[in-house]
Amino acid sequence: MVNYCVYQDRCHQEVEQKMRDFLLIPEAKEEILLYLLKENFLNEERFTRSYIRGKFYMKSWGRNKIRNHLKFKGISEKLINRCFDEIDEQDYDRTLEKIYQNHYLKQKGLKEYQKKSKTITYLIGRGFEYEEILRVMEGE
Repeated sequence: MVNYCVYQDRCHQEVEQKMRDFLLIPEAKEEILLYLLKENFLNEERFTRSYIRGKFYMKSWGRNKIRNHLKFKGISEKLINRCFDEIDEQDYDRTLEKIYQNHYLKQKGLKEYQKKSKTITYLIGRGFEYEEILRVMEGE
């Protein structure tokens, strides 16, 4: 389990699922979990910060999509909100503008409002906030 946690930051839910796969007795699971926490192999805040950085800077996901995926992994809303400072606001705006422009310019043979509508839908699917998308559109 140490190797599993060292390879990449993990959340409690992932570690517990991995232990379920090993069919360990409950006492062994507790001991392993306590050891991982005590030795700092398992750290929920570190995992959350790493996850946010990775999904934004590598995959260009918006805050909503990142938040939903973290909630699905059992991370608390409070911790998620506290860790969103990992994303620089200027980077967020630049990324949103770049994705908006790229997707908008790819739309061929459509009316102006259709291109905007399809681009908004795409960006919402990527996890960006509607208000932020509108702000970028007005800045054109």
